[in-house]
Amino acid sequence: MELTMNVQLTGRDRAILRAVAAGNAELEWGAEPDLFLDGRCCCDQAAAHRLARAGYIAPAAVCTAGQRVAACLTAAGKQELGVLAAA
Repeated sequence: MELTMNVQLTGRDRAILRAVAAGNAELEWGAEPDLFLDGRCCCDQAAAHRLARAGYIAPAAVCTAGQRVAACLTAAGKQELGVLAAA
């Protein structure tokens, strides 16, 4: 799912991307995937949904709806985080 859209990222969005990049995130996949950080439900599911829809985060493995799997940054997410780190 590499549907990258232009999204104005907030500070919280960037923090979520950093947490996913650190390997501390899981997605429960579905129409609106739920994000878990360090085993706990992310407090801003709207941001998680927006990042998934924009193509910045995705499941690390093929999964079915309702399955909880590791989350990863997509190529667009890695690029965005790299741009943010360089700024």
